Amino acid sequence: MKVDIWSDIRCPFCYVGKKNFEKALAQFPDKDKVEVTWHSFQLDPELKTQPDISSLDYFKEAKGITEAEAKGMYENVYRAGKEAGIEFNFDHQKVANSYRAHLLLQLAATKNLANEAEEALFKAQLIEGKNIDDEAILIEIGKSISLEENEIKEALISDDFGMDVTRDMMLARQMGISGVPFFVINDKYGVSGAQPPAAFSEVLESSWKEFSAGDKGLQIIHTGDSCDVDGNCD
Repeated sequence: MKVDIWSDIRCPFCYVGKKNFEKALAQFPDKDKVEVTWHSFQLDPELKTQPDISSLDYFKEAKGITEAEAKGMYENVYRAGKEAGIEFNFDHQKVANSYRAHLLLQLAATKNLANEAEEALFKAQLIEGKNIDDEAILIEIGKSISLEENEIKEALISDDFGMDVTRDMMLARQMGISGVPFFVINDKYGVSGAQPPAAFSEVLESSWKEFSAGDKGLQIIHTGDSCDVDGNCD
């Protein structure tokens, strides 16, 4: 059974979705027969990396809201993270374009290390406060999951991997995906947002029973917290 996941490393709900999906998958009786593929999605491809600006200040300016309003919006994300076992650290989060991080992800995918890359990149961006657009940081992350330094450097300037990122984005648009995380099971069922583990368990079980049925097109079964291309996370 196939599960395709679109996410952006900058998206906290994508990390929550990953953790909740993994909890459901761990309890799924046929988990060894589930093939998970991670896909690149950039919420803001034009974002300028500004590591010296606090994420809160950037968010306030981008949304045109007060600090109190911004912190209030962060609270929902904090709570979702805690429920998933994640301690988000937005105080030190860097404002960084995620494109080169996605190049690293595409390299990792060729080595069957995409899941490890996603986990390491999420931690770097959302917990450790590292600049995911910095070559030295990306080399450090890549080496931590057993990638070679020379292949990481090549990946960060690779047109081929760049085309893979673009292809993932185009496929998402063709499928009508405008927010992440987004999960597609067997090219048939869609789950939008960071659902609780029980919701993922439900769709895994139903998909396992029905994936051989006729194609009815993409059906969105659940919708929930996600980040969209306009910079909204709710």
